[in-house]
Amino acid sequence: MKNSLLKFVLAASLILNLTIFVTAGYRYYQQSHTWVSPFGKVMEKDKFLFQELSLKPDQLATMKSKAMPFRAEIDRRRQEIDAKRKELVALLRYQNPDKKEIDATIKEISGKQEVMQRMIAGHMLEIKSSLDDGQQRKFFDLIEHNMTGTGQMLCPPVDGPKQSH
Repeated sequence: MKNSLLKFVLAASLILNLTIFVTAGYRYYQQSHTWVSPFGKVMEKDKFLFQELSLKPDQLATMKSKAMPFRAEIDRRRQEIDAKRKELVALLRYQNPDKKEIDATIKEISGKQEVMQRMIAGHMLEIKSSLDDGQQRKFFDLIEHNMTGTGQMLCPPVDGPKQSH
């Protein structure tokens, strides 16, 4: 009786440990094989949003070569912003938080987000310049869909918005 109870406990322990090990491995695999695009879409690390366009092989190679350093820089900046957000939460936790320090941290987060948004817009314009008209439409439709999760927004005419006098 004692021997069978011991075998049962060891088997249950082994199954529990194996389950934890497999779960941890799966989580590591998931985190190491995905990234979040600048538009908030979770994608596999070796996939790019622009691959959904009908690109010529030379266009695809050029975009991939530009996208890798851009992606790394955006990820680095995103991590900086996340660290500042954690800093902000820590400041807010104090019994008597320093409002000036909170405001300064918020301003710093906003500045970093603005710089990152300008980088993204510049990158988008760089990509746009290498696409033909049809590819540009598809490109901005993809971006719009991934940014908003909806269909097409009203876009200005191709020659730009009308100037009001």
